[in-house]
Amino acid sequence: MSFGAILANKLRSMLTLVGIVAGVASIIAVMTAISVIQGTMEREMSVLGAQTFQVQKWPAGGFHSDADRRKAMKRPPLTLENAEAIREHVGTVDLVGSEIWDFGFAAQYKGVTTNPNISICGGTPEYPPNNTHYVGLGRNISEMDVKAARKVVVIGYAIAQKLYPFVDPIGRDIRVDGRKYQVIGVFDEKKSAFGGNFDNYVLMPVSTFVNTYGMVGKDGFPRSVNITVRAKTPALIQDAIEETRQVLRRDRNVKPGQEDNFEFFNSQSLITQFNKMSVGIKLAAFVIGIIALIVAGIGIMNIMLVAVTERTREIGIRKALGAKRVSILGQFLLEAVILCNIGGVIGVAAGFLLGNLVAVFTHFDVSVPMEWAVIGLLFCSAVGIGFGLLPAVRASQLHPIDALRYE
Repeated sequence: MSFGAILANKLRSMLTLVGIVAGVASIIAVMTAISVIQGTMEREMSVLGAQTFQVQKWPAGGFHSDADRRKAMKRPPLTLENAEAIREHVGTVDLVGSEIWDFGFAAQYKGVTTNPNISICGGTPEYPPNNTHYVGLGRNISEMDVKAARKVVVIGYAIAQKLYPFVDPIGRDIRVDGRKYQVIGVFDEKKSAFGGNFDNYVLMPVSTFVNTYGMVGKDGFPRSVNITVRAKTPALIQDAIEETRQVLRRDRNVKPGQEDNFEFFNSQSLITQFNKMSVGIKLAAFVIGIIALIVAGIGIMNIMLVAVTERTREIGIRKALGAKRVSILGQFLLEAVILCNIGGVIGVAAGFLLGNLVAVFTHFDVSVPMEWAVIGLLFCSAVGIGFGLLPAVRASQLHPIDALRYE
């Protein structure tokens, strides 16, 4: 009977559904879009493995204020000696790598030149395992390369495709920033959905980098070493962080009571930070959707009151034949809930479609957060019950004789 009443007034039902569809679709679309971005962010932020963390001078999430930036600038840079102290004194770790970065260079081979957006990393052999970016062709830099400060490089996949499209790059020369190096390896392809430079950098021995560019950057400030540390097992990562903190505080002469003059971060901390940033957007979308659903609920209450008035004689006949008040109440309440959930299903489908438009136009992964679909439909049921209750109660309270006499 509820479905029949809805289908008997198609235009009115469709107009009533517009508000429900809009409310649910707005919530689901935003939550789906955030889920799409979040899934890709989590995948790309996991460049550090589950048991790897990094120590650096600068906060990983950027600066929240000028005061934070000034405080970070006053910190002494991390050094290669700090990394060596971790290697020697932290027993819960097995790999400690050093990285020094510089940006904005061009690479060249036989007259072909890349754009001047190549990054140079002066690193140690621990770079590939600690950053989960492995060498797919040739070999990694070795301890001997570092000790001898050899002029060798491992190049990114995009650089290899640009400069060596038809030849094997291993053993060939390459000019980076005008200086000649020998290519000993090529990293596996590692595309970034955010346009990152995972495939557009070169790795050279850290000693070669220091000999070439020194420990003072283009801006005149001392270069700071990024130290990547891998715990022996994922379960030991917190112990390894704490032991590393104690070693660095001692090595960098941080007095008791003073805060650390360095920062820790790992993949999980980056993901947690992003999730915190997205809470505000989720809350705003949720509030907007709830407002839309409340407005739609008022429309449903109005329509159901009209339906009760139109079907007064029907109610009177049912009561005269023995229908109980609870049966009348249940009929009209169910009609409101069904109407809301039809709109909810359409809204969920529309929300998933709109939210995944982000993935269609980018390299992001498609996401269908079913938990939000369930939440959306539960809210639709709540709106149907909440705003359909008054008309249903009014219908159940009609006196059969008055209802039969109603014209």
